[in-house]
Amino acid sequence: MVFWVYILRCSDGSYYTGHTDNLEKRISQHTTGAIASCYTFKRRPLELVFSQEFTTRAEALASERQIKGWSRKKKEAMMRGDWMEVSRLAKSARSEPVVRPLSTPKSHQE
Repeated sequence: MVFWVYILRCSDGSYYTGHTDNLEKRISQHTTGAIASCYTFKRRPLELVFSQEFTTRAEALASERQIKGWSRKKKEAMMRGDWMEVSRLAKSARSEPVVRPLSTPKSHQE
């Protein structure tokens, strides 16, 4: 069995990322509005802009989750096949400072 991760461009310019074991059927469900509760329902028409095949559902789901965590620029670089830019954006994301909450000192009882 084959599994897919896919990205749709919505009419409002946003992207929707999902995974499936039947790409043609799933895209049809999105484009026809078969699932009213889906993010894409009110954002039609849609365009399939990326798909990638995987051998297991676990791999497709892991890829979907990873992509959903990416910035728009990084997703667009991947869709263009610009892997140098994907790598650069990954490095710049890691180099951003991590903001940690200030810890409040514990009060000492006398």
